[in-house]
Amino acid sequence: MGTDTSKGDGPEPASSGPAASGRRAGSPNQSLALAAMLFAVSMTFIDQTIVAIAAPDIIHELGLTSTQMQWVVNAYLLTLAAFFALGGRLSDIYGHRRVMLIGTLVFVISSAMCGAVPAGDFAQAWLIGFRAVQGIGAALMFPAALAVVIAVFPVERRGRALALFFGLSGALTAVGPLLGGWLTSWTWRAIFWVNVPVAVIAIVLTLLARIPDRSRREPLDLPGAALVAVGMGLTVLGLQQASTWGWSSVVTWACIVVGLLVLAFFCWFELRARFPLIKLQVFRDRAFQIDNAVLFFSMMAFVPVFFFASVYAQVSLSASPNQAALYLLYFFIGFGLASQWGGRILDKRGARPALKLGTALGAVGFFLWAQKLTTLSMHDQWLYAAMAGAGIGLLLAPASTDAVNRAIGASYGEVTGITQTVRNFAASIGLAVFGTVLTHRTITNVEGTLVGKGVPEGAAGDAAESVAQAVTGQADTRGPSGSGPVADAVKDSMQAIRMDFAQANQWVFYGMAIVLAIAFLFALRHPGTRVTQDSPKDAEPAQNE
Repeated sequence: MGTDTSKGDGPEPASSGPAASGRRAGSPNQSLALAAMLFAVSMTFIDQTIVAIAAPDIIHELGLTSTQMQWVVNAYLLTLAAFFALGGRLSDIYGHRRVMLIGTLVFVISSAMCGAVPAGDFAQAWLIGFRAVQGIGAALMFPAALAVVIAVFPVERRGRALALFFGLSGALTAVGPLLGGWLTSWTWRAIFWVNVPVAVIAIVLTLLARIPDRSRREPLDLPGAALVAVGMGLTVLGLQQASTWGWSSVVTWACIVVGLLVLAFFCWFELRARFPLIKLQVFRDRAFQIDNAVLFFSMMAFVPVFFFASVYAQVSLSASPNQAALYLLYFFIGFGLASQWGGRILDKRGARPALKLGTALGAVGFFLWAQKLTTLSMHDQWLYAAMAGAGIGLLLAPASTDAVNRAIGASYGEVTGITQTVRNFAASIGLAVFGTVLTHRTITNVEGTLVGKGVPEGAAGDAAESVAQAVTGQADTRGPSGSGPVADAVKDSMQAIRMDFAQANQWVFYGMAIVLAIAFLFALRHPGTRVTQDSPKDAEPAQNE
């Protein structure tokens, strides 16, 4: 990797590699290319949160159970995690623009089919099946779209471009609940149909941007693709279903353990393959290792915070779904502003300063935010939510960009597949672990409250478990139904139960602070090397660190 060894002159403009050859091939319009990729990936980010808002209406109209509805959500996330690595490799072999367009078409067609699900016996299979196809489309689209941005922008401008990419696309996750609430008031089917005009815009802008497309004459490692899909799929399935099957379930641990064993065998197989799906040699780069470690622990907090903060707002603050989305905006204001700063730091000084500052600020922000949850006031929390968001915003683009800049042979699609797989895997672990913590603490707190109201311990425990499953599984502000002494005690204790739930969420947010603190320890070990050329070789420490 080329390194910055100058004493203040800054990096030399890239003169070779994908960006330079792309300019010679027809001068791609960088602004149009960036806008096109943002429109494309916006659909994948919005879809992670928008479906949950429409869940009650979907259940009512199609007659689904809550478990079936959970699979409507999980099917998308499961295939997304399983096929990310394959999507990145296909992007390198067949061309970033081509695979991005194919992924967009797969995603939008399956979205339209989800919106057209017929009522009746086939509704469950239809919706879950096309949601799974949506996940495959996203797994093709996202690594390819990110690789397009990397290939179009030279190294010296790449940090700011990807900061804008990650900042805007990440902030769009908060749009999901707002957009979902508005569209669902018309029809829940519109949450899938809204992807059609967005996809059309993305495709048109892509064609207008004159993005060069280069393919490689290399065979696809089909055995490796199958291994990583099975390994990731089983592991994420076990983590996703842990809250339903229980952590004591043999099936839960069988999925996780077998999945991890398959992934271990995949690594062994890849090191011996002539044309591997993933060139694991890239992990010999210490900076690449640290970038991915920071991404892993940071994403354990970043993605789960959407769910836990939204549920907390609806249960403890008695907020509507739209108000809960506004509550998340505090986090995303900090995230969006800091992401641009992080990109500038990366371009000028490398990834290490942004990683250290971002992880430290994020850890402090989540810690202080946790302390304010029991005030039951949005006004008292906005500053610390913004701090937590700013910490994630500072590190996300620098860690991701620095990692992909270190791709072997400029295999950007492959490396984006690696980094996105790491992010999705970490998010699954965070949701599973923090979800278990939240449920356990809620049960303990509510049981104590009910016992204090005179409810016998056995009945209080059963009621507390029912309350915990209700508020952590499908948040709303409705009171409990039923009659009898226990039900009456629960109804009379709703204000105290809201506080119990807030206290349970404190454990979750303290946990998020801890994983950011662990990420900070890894950030301290970043070698401080910088990539200043599009054809990376061995790097040495930057002098202006």
